[in-house]
Amino acid sequence: MENTLGARIAQYRRRANMTQEQLAEYMEVSPQAVSKWENDLTCPDIAALPKLAELFQISVDMLLRGEAMQEARMLSPEEKKNIDGMLLRIRGQTVKGDRVKVNLPVALVKVALEIGLELPQFEGQEILQKIDLEKIIRLVDEGAIGKLVEVESAEGDIVEITVS
Repeated sequence: MENTLGARIAQYRRRANMTQEQLAEYMEVSPQAVSKWENDLTCPDIAALPKLAELFQISVDMLLRGEAMQEARMLSPEEKKNIDGMLLRIRGQTVKGDRVKVNLPVALVKVALEIGLELPQFEGQEILQKIDLEKIIRLVDEGAIGKLVEVESAEGDIVEITVS
C-alpha cells in the first residue's frame, strides 16, 4: 500500500473498525468527503487533523508523516538521548472496543520500577498487564527509540509501544 495521507486515514479507519460513513459522522463531514480523503483527491481541513489523530490514538505527526518515521532504531552512544526528556506512549485497543492511551515520562516509569511503585495507569487494564516495562526501559537505556512494539493478538487486540 502506498504511504499517502489518504492511505493512512483508510488504514487507521479500518483498524478502528469504522466504516467511511461512521468516520464521516464523527468528523461531521459527508461520506463522500471521507472517500475523497482516502483516495487522495482532497485532504481533511487542517483543523480536523487533531480530531482525526485523537480518534485513531496517534499523533498528528504520525497521521501526516506515516509510521515509517517512528520505526524502532538504536541510537549510537553519541546520539543517545537523556531519558529525562523522553516519553513512553502506549496505545491499545481490544476487540471488545476498549481503548487505552498512556503517555508517561520514561524517567517516571524508570523510578517507579526501581522503587517497586505500581503505576495507576496500568491498574485494571487487562491489555497492559503483560507488558514488561523493565525490558522496555532497559531497551531505552541502551538507546532504543521509536515504535518498539506493535502486536496484534490472534483475538484482534492491538498494542503499540513507542518511545520518543
